Amino acid sequence: MSRVAAVVVAAGASVRMGRNKLLLTLDGETVVGRAVRTAAAAGLDPVVVVTGHEHEAVEAALHGLPCRTVFNSEHARGQHTSVGAGVAALAGHSAPPEARCTAAIVILADMPFVTAEMLRAVAERHAATGAPVVASRYGGEIIAPPILYHRRLFAELTRMDRRCGRQVVQRHRADAVEVDWPEEMMRDLDRPSDYANARSELSARPPAAQAPAPLAAAAEPAHG
Repeated sequence: MSRVAAVVVAAGASVRMGRNKLLLTLDGETVVGRAVRTAAAAGLDPVVVVTGHEHEAVEAALHGLPCRTVFNSEHARGQHTSVGAGVAALAGHSAPPEARCTAAIVILADMPFVTAEMLRAVAERHAATGAPVVASRYGGEIIAPPILYHRRLFAELTRMDRRCGRQVVQRHRADAVEVDWPEEMMRDLDRPSDYANARSELSARPPAAQAPAPLAAAAEPAHG
């Protein structure tokens, strides 16, 4: 059975937030812990969290959660180095071939509206199509994480520049597929107002609230 891993990027300096946003709490858990729990709930395994800024505090916040951490000493150079570090950790995992992940979904820890249902939909689209890239598309236009990459693209991901995974998506656009989501699911936590809004909205949601089903256009292949 194929396994899909998660690479949770949690290395940024949170400059615009003014404090480490990964350690802020949402609905009773830290932002970074929420991302790990969501990935685990989606059945992704292993879950690799790439840390950088204040890595000791971030790693401490993950104690007891089903993940392993990788410290990216180059995190100040850009997000692409963290994606590369996480993927390299998976590519170099000393597991037997049958236990290796066949793909990885890159997740940004500061996107609290991404749900386990969304991650499962991305993984299931890969299983159904065999596409080397499954990208999330928001509002019918914007490509953003979570994005799945097949294992054969891992080497490309470790060599990419500051454009992060966009260049890999574009290079394999003809064979990629997309899963469509409402644009509001893409919101992240950059500024204090983003955090205040997310905290208010998530605390007001009923416990059983889930992400909407993928939009109908999700079944269509990506176009260049």
